[in-house]
Amino acid sequence: MDIPRSPAFAQLSRRDLLRWGLALGATAPLLSACGGVSTSGGGGDGALTFLSTQFTPVEEAERVRAILKNAYPGHVSYVVGDSSQAGTQVRSQVSSGDVRINLLGGLHGDFTPLAGDNLEDLSDLMRELSDKGYSSNLLELAKAGTDRTWYIPWAQATYLLAVKKSALEHLPSGANVSALTYDQYLDWAIAARRANAGKAQFGLPAGPKGLLHRFLQGHLYPSYTGALVTTFRSDDAVTMWNYLKELWANTTPASTNFDFMQEPLAAGQVTVAWDHAARLVDAPRAAPDDWVMVPAPAGPKGRGYMTVLLGLGIPKGAPQVDKAKDVIRALSQSKVQIELLRQNAFFPTVKAEIPDDLPPAIRLEADAVRAQQQAPNGILSLPPVGLGKRDGEMSKIFRDAFTAIVLEGADVRRTLDSQAKNMKTILDEVKVPCWAPDPVEPGQPCAVG
Repeated sequence: MDIPRSPAFAQLSRRDLLRWGLALGATAPLLSACGGVSTSGGGGDGALTFLSTQFTPVEEAERVRAILKNAYPGHVSYVVGDSSQAGTQVRSQVSSGDVRINLLGGLHGDFTPLAGDNLEDLSDLMRELSDKGYSSNLLELAKAGTDRTWYIPWAQATYLLAVKKSALEHLPSGANVSALTYDQYLDWAIAARRANAGKAQFGLPAGPKGLLHRFLQGHLYPSYTGALVTTFRSDDAVTMWNYLKELWANTTPASTNFDFMQEPLAAGQVTVAWDHAARLVDAPRAAPDDWVMVPAPAGPKGRGYMTVLLGLGIPKGAPQVDKAKDVIRALSQSKVQIELLRQNAFFPTVKAEIPDDLPPAIRLEADAVRAQQQAPNGILSLPPVGLGKRDGEMSKIFRDAFTAIVLEGADVRRTLDSQAKNMKTILDEVKVPCWAPDPVEPGQPCAVG
């Protein structure tokens, strides 16, 4: 497999694209195949031990180590492991009173089960960093449903719209492509189809490996219902599914074959498409000036959007807490987060100026990510949290509902009632709290509404 040369983003390998796509297509990104991770030695030579469930492949970990070396003057030992092992190790060390891990890096879903009993309260540090420009949504997530901050947002990835500029001539009168509503998006799709002799110009990743389920979970459902699980079969959900039927009628039927939307976009099969940022990055490569990247549309409840959020936390009772906080401060600098974007493909959580020397597609995406994150009507959503091996079954519920309602014309209400039973089976087994955008009530299992 090719390893990107410095700068790492100058040429994106297929491995990078697959890693990016999987980062949001599952509840956790690719993890190393190691059987475990040892943090009992504390890193040696007085080093701070930084245990991370992210950036685990060898070349990515090495790039993080280089970033740490340049950003922080002390010695940090960056070690990697998977989410379940890291959580077990943190709990074990905290309960024994012999904590060797100084700093923990991971997904939002890695931190929420540890919040309270196993993590230091970082509210004071969050107040200190409040001028960095974190969005209110990210700040709220870092509280894990409490009134205290358990981790500091570190990096993020998300989904966007890629638009060929030639399609802008069909925008509805008065519509702003960077602040669309779903009604305007539908009108635009209709106008583009009519202008192209009845052939649809819009596309969705509805192929076997496409991420259409994330479009439903993180974008349409929140935008129309304000939530997901607790509003799954609500009247607003019925309205949303009826909207999607009409949108699909103006979407190219070939979408059922599309996994990565950058490919039909680059080939000219479609001119407007929604997908994970990683699965759009190749579309503008040949002629970046011909493209724009913009936030997803807004619905009656707001502008729903899904993100993968990485954070930095400190195990409760960890030694050298002040130094661990210094590492977090260093990694929260805008220039350091830009370097993480350059090297490992995750976008800043702080306000940061995007340099001109990043690849054009990444610059386009970075502007759209910031606009989406800062939208006043934004509704941030997460991939399902805490479902473990049942996550794929949850995704299947949404894909099956799409097949039945949109492709086969099944009754919306009856389909949602049927699929709600499948969802209830999963949630009754895992007994986890809801995740954003649903109300998060720690200790209370999520229930289908």
